[in-house]
Amino acid sequence: MNPGAVLPTALLAWVLLVGARPGPWTIERDASTIVMSVNAFGLTSMGHFEDWGGDIAFDPDSPELSRATVIVQAASLRVRPAFATARATGPGFLDAARHPTIRFQLRALEPSGGERYSARADVTIKGTTRPVAFPVDLRTTGDRAQMTGGFTVDRAAFGIGTSGLWNNFVARQVTVRVSLQARRD
Repeated sequence: MNPGAVLPTALLAWVLLVGARPGPWTIERDASTIVMSVNAFGLTSMGHFEDWGGDIAFDPDSPELSRATVIVQAASLRVRPAFATARATGPGFLDAARHPTIRFQLRALEPSGGERYSARADVTIKGTTRPVAFPVDLRTTGDRAQMTGGFTVDRAAFGIGTSGLWNNFVARQVTVRVSLQARRD
């Protein structure tokens, strides 16, 4: 299973959701999810991160000024089936002991029409930074915001699970889906 690709994806999705007017926003964690999926051994394995947070500034009138930084604790990844969690966060994949955080840095948020945006960001996993781009839906109503989106990353681009027997049984493409809710402080 490829948890390394999930971390960058989770970061990206989370950052985009929280936006709406510059200023502090609080993520409603109980109403938000960041999930990843990867094909492993012919089955789809799912995972989610339990420990993440960040700073976000978004103004729907000036989305090009949006900025966000999200930090995910790599060891907080939980994978189904549960026995895969230790392998996913271990040295062969995310290596959470040596690389405890995954960083997502939003660089641009461009309107695509209506409530759709195109997000561009840098994701750092295991000391490797790669650019990512993906579509998001972002709805703001008063002091509330909801963002949904997803993208696919190549785990090998971050050096995740690229050697050993496991590499042959885990797909390189990891899909991350995010649904986030936030409120303006």
